[in-house]
Amino acid sequence: MTIDTGALGFGSGERALYATNPWTSRGRLFPEANSLTRSEFQRDRDRIVHTTAFRRLKHKTQVFISPDGDHYRTRLTHTIEVAQIARSLARALKLDEDLAEGVALVHDFGHTPFGHTGEDALDELLQPYGGFDHNAQSLRIVTKLERRYAEFDGLNLTWESLEGLVKHNGPLQTTTGEGIKGPIPRPIRDYCELHDLELASFASLEAQVAAISDDIAYNTHDIDDGLRSGLLTFEMLEDVPFLAGLMAEVRARYPDLEPSRFAHEIMRRQITHMVEDVIGIAQDNLQKLQPQSAADIRAADHVIATFSSEMAKTDRLIKKLLFSRIYRHPDIMRIRAGAAQILSDLFQAYMNDPSLMRSHYWVNHIPGLDDGAKARHVADYLAGMTDTYAVRAHGELFDHTPDLR
Repeated sequence: MTIDTGALGFGSGERALYATNPWTSRGRLFPEANSLTRSEFQRDRDRIVHTTAFRRLKHKTQVFISPDGDHYRTRLTHTIEVAQIARSLARALKLDEDLAEGVALVHDFGHTPFGHTGEDALDELLQPYGGFDHNAQSLRIVTKLERRYAEFDGLNLTWESLEGLVKHNGPLQTTTGEGIKGPIPRPIRDYCELHDLELASFASLEAQVAAISDDIAYNTHDIDDGLRSGLLTFEMLEDVPFLAGLMAEVRARYPDLEPSRFAHEIMRRQITHMVEDVIGIAQDNLQKLQPQSAADIRAADHVIATFSSEMAKTDRLIKKLLFSRIYRHPDIMRIRAGAAQILSDLFQAYMNDPSLMRSHYWVNHIPGLDDGAKARHVADYLAGMTDTYAVRAHGELFDHTPDLR
């Protein structure tokens, strides 16, 4: 993929016509005076970083449960890596870096303890009440559950940041209102009745680079963590021609490199190749579309920031490798089963006696809820837990807690 280096925005401070302009933001649900020192998207990013939800990511699983070791990625370190890549892509494409970074920083707020295991468990438990979706839960957190400000619940983020949070992976519904991947989660539908996020269109290019940065980050760091754990070996990476080529390149240049440095040299090359691939494809798509505004990006019928067909094939092969060698490894599956049991037990206990959720704000203030509303509040409580808190809460209520090591 050829990159037009003359069109890159490194260090220029220039914003392209198709970038999202913070000075013409569609605003916030609750109007606020502008800041004298920060743009609207800088304010959004800062609000995100100062939340309880952001701090909790430190003790939430990415792939490996925290007792496995201090050097594995958590949701927080993953989020920081995504934000770094998103900001680099935004700068190269002359976008608003603060918006791209903000969407990256908030994109995993709704994840449960124990990674995707927790989300799957909660989704199954909440099927009678509309299911559970981490993206919808992220929206619920930033519009309702964070309770920090005197004049409103949530963070009162701009329309553009909320749009990016909800639609960074693409439109959620067709132009006639049907859900593209099934029914629209209730929290998203409810919010859009107040503040229409235009679910049938693509999000800004800033949100799109945040989404592809998520793929780049976890494809790379899950390999790194897999090698550290011993579930992956360098020989296994040979199954992916792209990775085999990177290893051959590193071996040719550094024939006697120690394994830890060897792994890092592979990872840094992987990120570089993927980032450059996205830049090249985005430039090609922008050249064809010739957008004159951020609205033109939203109105396009395809994503702009994506992988080339060859890199998309590599992406699929890497995911296949990770699923077969790590995510479905017997040791990981045993831990997943234990984590799911912890959340299932806690859900049933809290549904039977909501007063057990001692710190949850609603317990003494909203009596007489029906089962659906109660289940949603229990899900809020469980989704907000860190891994360590969930294990401790289970140990306080039950005689035996599954071993997650």
